[in-house]
Amino acid sequence: MNRAKLASTSHPVNELISSRFSPYVYDSKPVSDADLRSVFEAARWAASSFNEQPWRYIVATKENAEEYDRLLSCLVEGNQEWARRAPVLVLGVIKTKFTHNNKPNRVALHDLGAASASLTFEATSRGLAVHQMAGILPDRAREIYGVPEDYEVVTALAIGYAGNPDDSDLGERDRTPRTRRPLSEFVFTGRWEESAL
Repeated sequence: MNRAKLASTSHPVNELISSRFSPYVYDSKPVSDADLRSVFEAARWAASSFNEQPWRYIVATKENAEEYDRLLSCLVEGNQEWARRAPVLVLGVIKTKFTHNNKPNRVALHDLGAASASLTFEATSRGLAVHQMAGILPDRAREIYGVPEDYEVVTALAIGYAGNPDDSDLGERDRTPRTRRPLSEFVFTGRWEESAL
């Protein structure tokens, strides 16, 4: 475990939360099919509005170099630079309308986030690290994968084993301690910005 990335929490939390981090340096060790299935099984059981489960994932592993390169090409250049070291790349997609009434699902992004968080904590429990990204080329992904019009490609994830920060020019990012704003800055009561905790 990268000790610099172990969160110094203000209140006790589960170790999966304090030890989770988003590396820029990945080890070349492949992720087993069994671990990948369990990671996506965790996403499968995330909560969602009306049980819509609007998330979809497109996955590529380094074992299939052609597919991996296609998915890698859907990331912005800056993310391609470091993500190409991860053994697994994933695109996160949402279904934008509810199945039961064909109305816009305004919480589909939230539900994808919940599924990806479940996926991330399952991955963390297995010694894997997940780095989620917004820097993607959604139009390219739509074209390459034939994503239907009522779906939207919104995120990407790199999955694998965190590497040694000393093995990459990007290692400094992985050595920098994690920080977060205090609870008083985002948990309110009574009125806006009046701290609840």
